[in-house]
Amino acid sequence: MLNFEFYSSTRIVFGKGTSGEIGGHIAPLAKKVLIHYGSERIVKSGLLERVQSSLSAAGVAYVTLGGVRANPDIELAKKGVELAKKEGVELVLSVGGGSVIDSGKAIALGLKNPDLDLWSVFENNLETSGSFPVACILTFPAAGSEASNSCVMSNYKTMQKCGYNREWNRPLVSVIDPTLFASIPKFQIAAGVADMMSHIFERYFSNTEHTEIVDALAEATLRTLIEFGPKVVENPTDYDAWCQVALSGTIAHNNMLGVGREQDWACHKLAHELTARFGATHGAALAVLTPAWMRYVFRANPQRFLNFATKIMGEEPHPHAGAATIETGVAALEEFYSLLGLPHRLTAFGVTAESIPEMAKIVTTNPDGSRKQIGGLRKLGEGDAAAIYEAAL
Repeated sequence: MLNFEFYSSTRIVFGKGTSGEIGGHIAPLAKKVLIHYGSERIVKSGLLERVQSSLSAAGVAYVTLGGVRANPDIELAKKGVELAKKEGVELVLSVGGGSVIDSGKAIALGLKNPDLDLWSVFENNLETSGSFPVACILTFPAAGSEASNSCVMSNYKTMQKCGYNREWNRPLVSVIDPTLFASIPKFQIAAGVADMMSHIFERYFSNTEHTEIVDALAEATLRTLIEFGPKVVENPTDYDAWCQVALSGTIAHNNMLGVGREQDWACHKLAHELTARFGATHGAALAVLTPAWMRYVFRANPQRFLNFATKIMGEEPHPHAGAATIETGVAALEEFYSLLGLPHRLTAFGVTAESIPEMAKIVTTNPDGSRKQIGGLRKLGEGDAAAIYEAAL
C-alpha cells in the first residue's frame, strides 16, 4: 500500500425530509447564497420553494441561477460568477445532480480566482488560490460530486470536457434526501448506477499490492450496487433501496476506496470524449466502454480481474483457465448493464469507425500538443485507445 492522506470536509446530512432543513445548515456559513439548479423539475416539484423558505426562515438571503444542462457548460458557470460577484454571494448552493454540483463548484472557483480565465483552469489544470464554499442538495445520485474533490466541465465551443481535482472542491454540506429521487427517469437511474460502479472500478483495478482492506470495501460496495441498482430502476419509489444506492454513490467517489493505491481512470477519459463529441450520457458511455477496456488490459494484472469475476460478479473459477473465468465475469457485467437497460455498443451514440482515429488522438494529446498515455493499470497510447473504441463499436 502507498502512503496517502485522506480528509473529507463534507458534512453529510442523510434521510427523509432533510432537504427542508437546509437553512439551518447554511446559516452558520453564509448570509447570502447563490441557489444554482438545472431544469424546471425542482421548480415544478416545489423543492425550490421549500429551499427558499428554509433559507429565509434561517435569515439567509439568496439569488437564483438555473439552466444547468447535463455535462455542464463553462459559459453558464462564467455567468454565475458575474452574478455572484454583483450580488455579494458568500456561498454557492447547488440543488441538483452531479452536473449542477460541478457547475456550482466551477462558479465557486471563479469567484475565488477572478484573475484567471475559468476555462483555462480546467483545460490546463492551473494552480488556484482555493474556492468559495459550496453546499448542495442532491437530487440525482450518480456522479458522487456531493462529496468528491472533482469538478468536470464542458466547453461546447471547443467540444472539450475537462476535470479539475482539488480538495477545496468538496462541498462543506451535502444533503442527501432519497425521497427526492423517485421522479428520476429509469434510463438516467441506470446510467447513474453504471457511473457509480465505474468510479469504483477506476480505483479497484490497480497494480498496487497489499490493499486488502480497501479492496474488500470496494467489492462490498460494488455488490451492493449490483443487488440494489436493478431495484431502483424497476421501482424508483423504493426508498430503502435508494438508501443503499445513494450512499454507495457517495462512497464510490469521495476517494475512501482509492486511498493507498495507484488509480486508473482511462475509461473516464475515453468516455469524456464521447460526451463532448456525441453528447453521450456519461454513465451509458462507461457501460459500453468498460467491458471493452477490461478485455483489452486484463493481462496486465490477471489476478485482479479474477478477483473481480469471482468476488464481485460471483462467477465460479474455471479450473486451470483464468482467462475463461475473467471472460465470464466481463460477460456477466455486460449482462448486468443490459438488465438495467443500457446500450452495449458505441453505435447507440452515433459513433462511426471514421470518428475513432480523431477521438483516440484527442484523448492521448495534451493541451500543448504533446503526446501522453492514459491509465494506470496499463499505460495506453493512441493506438490502444483506438483499439478499445473499435472493440466497443
